[in-house]
Amino acid sequence: MYTSNLEGVQLVQKGKVRDIYDLGDSLLMVATDRLSAFDVVLPDPIPEKGRVLTQISLYWYEQMRSLIDNHLITADVDAYPEILKPHAEALRGRSMIVRKAKPLMVECVVRGYISGSGWKSYKKDGTVCGIPLPEGLKESDRLAEPLFTPSTKADVGDHDINISFEEAAEIIGADMAEKVRDISLAIYNKGVEVAAEKGIIIADTKFEFGICDGELILIDEVLTPDSSRFWPKATYKPGGAQESFDKQFVRDYLETLTWDKTPPGPSIPGEVLERTSKKYLEALELFTGKA
Repeated sequence: MYTSNLEGVQLVQKGKVRDIYDLGDSLLMVATDRLSAFDVVLPDPIPEKGRVLTQISLYWYEQMRSLIDNHLITADVDAYPEILKPHAEALRGRSMIVRKAKPLMVECVVRGYISGSGWKSYKKDGTVCGIPLPEGLKESDRLAEPLFTPSTKADVGDHDINISFEEAAEIIGADMAEKVRDISLAIYNKGVEVAAEKGIIIADTKFEFGICDGELILIDEVLTPDSSRFWPKATYKPGGAQESFDKQFVRDYLETLTWDKTPPGPSIPGEVLERTSKKYLEALELFTGKA
């Protein structure tokens, strides 16, 4: 599914990956198979991707419940309201009904390993998002402590911008910035422990939070192959790029092109799409035991 077309249901937002519909006192989130890379939505879908993202998020919601509540009401299509019944099969496995929350206007990034844009920044000036790091680190090295590196929330087609903790505090307030930093690190650390038992390294990830009934809750996806870098523990070797269970395979392909990372995105060869789909499904099976 590249896009959802739910006749008779009010579409309120078409994000990079998710289509969001207003159900009155709640929202329907539909995870499509769209892929965004470098904050650009690419023209070709990754088969099964939306289902994988939804099922992995549901897994982590349950794992993290002792740390923080989330926006989930139900992902059981058979319990959806009458207006959604005609679309049941299209929605099954890739959607959820969630509480309405006011999103915080920062994305909460946690980096446990040095990779991607963090590695590029470190090579340039020895810092990641303005945070000085020790000399002599190699690409993909584990950091002594995970870093909280917030970014702005960009509109579709725009790039997220890394900001300092102080800048995040100016946007959402100092107390809230401290709260989301602490809970982001706690979620990441618990995720790292759980994933390690499954043979997966979570190199970095990003979380989104919202306020619902005065309470801070997790919203959107959690520790998925779209929001995180997953590496197989068995083949991990610092000193270069790693194999992955995420869209890094697509990113690596895009880096071989002369594309300037602005819309429109280039088409992706079928082989790259298929291999990426298999990586997503492999991550789902490792975490949940079912494909």
